[in-house]
Amino acid sequence: MAICYTYMVRCADGSLYTGWTTCLSRRIRAHNEGREGAKYTKTRRPVRLVYYEGYRTREEAMRREFAIKQLTRQEKLALLCLEE
Repeated sequence: MAICYTYMVRCADGSLYTGWTTCLSRRIRAHNEGREGAKYTKTRRPVRLVYYEGYRTREEAMRREFAIKQLTRQEKLALLCLEE
């Protein structure tokens, strides 16, 4: 059973943001309400969840977040099976 998630959201300007959380619905709501959301997404609302992966530990989720953040935009889009 997953207790942590690595996720990607698409911002209103089309950019992608990657993060990790223990509760996807609460985190997406926080991003969209501008409270406790990331500074990056605060000015790029609304955001829409486009991808997530579940993990057993916070450390695994954080490692995957870091790995995804190292990808190019094209590699992230390929991960999402999206084309621009």
